[in-house]
Amino acid sequence: MTPITATNDFVIKFANVNGSGSASANEMFAKSILRMGVPVSPRNIFPSNIQGLPTWYEVRVNEQGWLGRRGGVDLMVAMNPQTWDADVKEIETGGYLFYDNSKPLPKARFREDVTTIGMPLTEICNATYDDPRQRQLFKNIMYIGALSHLLDMDPAVIEALIAQQYKAKVKLLDANKHA
Repeated sequence: MTPITATNDFVIKFANVNGSGSASANEMFAKSILRMGVPVSPRNIFPSNIQGLPTWYEVRVNEQGWLGRRGGVDLMVAMNPQTWDADVKEIETGGYLFYDNSKPLPKARFREDVTTIGMPLTEICNATYDDPRQRQLFKNIMYIGALSHLLDMDPAVIEALIAQQYKAKVKLLDANKHA
């Protein structure tokens, strides 16, 4: 298997549950790439606005500025167990699957032609935060932080976006930076 090695030309898709607070984090991811000077085309894809149903956020990163959906996914952030199988099928051969590995999954749930990157997001949030809502919200910010490291993104850009988003809510500002 040859991993995808494209720079500034890839598709990342976030598979979440509507109402989980993921929209803000996913938008922050897209804005941070744009602020680093690389054109992006983000799309929020959801079947309805009902809390608890699936939602997807797709970001096409393309230094040529192409806006249309390309088809296929190079990096899937799979945070919704209900859509896992369909989400994993969308990943291009040689692509990447980022997921919460707090609970082990059977080997049959993965693909051999895809590189998996697991991070114990739920475990970290449960150990760090007492409030159940904070655990969910900060899990999203944590995966953005992890992705920014994996993709060699400028952490100062993300910190500036967090500061901008929570400038009126100092308590949330510090907590999000920590996450």
